[in-house]
Amino acid sequence: MILFTNNMRFLVRIQPTVEGGNKMMTEKNGLKNLQAFYKQIKGENAFFYEQGGLRTFEFIVNMSSVDQIPSIAEPMFQAFNAKVEFHPVMLFEDLEKSFSKKK
Repeated sequence: MILFTNNMRFLVRIQPTVEGGNKMMTEKNGLKNLQAFYKQIKGENAFFYEQGGLRTFEFIVNMSSVDQIPSIAEPMFQAFNAKVEFHPVMLFEDLEKSFSKKK
């Protein structure tokens, strides 16, 4: 298992298939289930938009180790046949720290 020295911030991009997105939108508890997922992953922020003709969700999540990836990705794979991507991201303060270390 790879541990990060500090929590690392990731942008998690989720794109359900059209069928998976339709399923979520028509389920009685679709929105509640998405809210529960967001709380479970301890999302820091959430964004919803269209990309490439698909519903797209992006969540900012802090992770302490890579073994947390399946607990985030699997529910989306299984429930909505979604494409899930993980991208490490920085705040401006993080970028400033990296520049100060170059000196």
